[in-house]
Amino acid sequence: MYRYAKDIWRLAVRECRILLKNRIYGFCMIVFPLLVMFFFTSLLSEGQPQELPVGVVDHDNTSTTRALVQRLDAFQTSHVVAHFASVADARRAIQENHIYGFIYFPKGTTDELLASRQPKISFYYTMTTLSAGSVVYKDMKTIASLGSAAVGQATLKARGATDEQIKALLQPIRLDLHQINNPWTNYNIYLSTMMVPGLMMLFMFLISAYSLGTELKFNTSKEWVAMADGNILVAIIGKFLPQTVVFFTIVLCYEYYVFGHLGFPHPGGWLIIVLLAVLQVAASQGFGIFAFGLMPSLRMSMSICSLWAVLSFSMAGSAFPLMAMDGPLKALSWLFPLRHYFMIYQTCLFNGYPLFEAWFHLAALVAFTIMPWLVIGKIKNAMLTYVYIP
Repeated sequence: MYRYAKDIWRLAVRECRILLKNRIYGFCMIVFPLLVMFFFTSLLSEGQPQELPVGVVDHDNTSTTRALVQRLDAFQTSHVVAHFASVADARRAIQENHIYGFIYFPKGTTDELLASRQPKISFYYTMTTLSAGSVVYKDMKTIASLGSAAVGQATLKARGATDEQIKALLQPIRLDLHQINNPWTNYNIYLSTMMVPGLMMLFMFLISAYSLGTELKFNTSKEWVAMADGNILVAIIGKFLPQTVVFFTIVLCYEYYVFGHLGFPHPGGWLIIVLLAVLQVAASQGFGIFAFGLMPSLRMSMSICSLWAVLSFSMAGSAFPLMAMDGPLKALSWLFPLRHYFMIYQTCLFNGYPLFEAWFHLAALVAFTIMPWLVIGKIKNAMLTYVYIP
């Protein structure tokens, strides 16, 4: 046991020298993850898109329609930047990405409102950008509802109705909305907690495969295995121990930043946060080592890791719900570490349920951690017999 510990220590020291010598490690393990962390959390720091440009086509041009336009401009998420002479001009502005939507008041809108003849107010919006289109649609729909409500309120008041009667008639059902753990509808809480860990896992995949592939590329693989007395398990532990420490430190910095400094909700507590960090790093490195063992080539293993990491963002179920996907895609989603990470985060950390509720995802991340066992013999054979081919 002492001999194994000594060999691991010597290999870890050797790996530290490699990490310090090769700048790729510094950028991919420290610089890029930190840039990703600050980029996404600052990009979404407002919580929701603010002051999205919208337009107006007002052929009625009365005090009522002008008041509705002012109310639209007063919304925090929408900003009226232009008035257009025709619908064609406004549509062209959408196609040229000058505005995200526009509202159209046809001539006679106010007269028909006052006469209770249900005028048609149209609004157009682009869904090329999903979040911007959804926000603009919500604001313009609210304005359309406010217009009819204002006229109805004035009519009922003229007839002598009380405020309580007016409320009951204009809004017979009052919604009591409860958005669990994110009442602000903060996009930063929804997206950064999936995008940033996913990109960090991408770097872990790539660096794990890259560090093994470069042993072949620089013809140091036999020396590396010899330092472990031919024990490939000891060689892998010694090689990846420094990387694990660095990645774990970076992930903890990210989690302290978002949950401690930015105050993202985490009812599950800090124990779950630390456990999730350990599983994230271990499973990512396990998958990267497995990818190299499956395809002992620097170029091919890194390509597999890149493909798997990019697909993870779609298969995690954050942007598009997994339950709405086809059956084969649902089954495929179990092969992505980010999916299991996201489910543990969502179930145990974000919603505060016990770990037992996500035991299968916990077991899946542990399985990714020990996946190199399946290819450890092939890795040793590659290090001792393969010749690097560019």
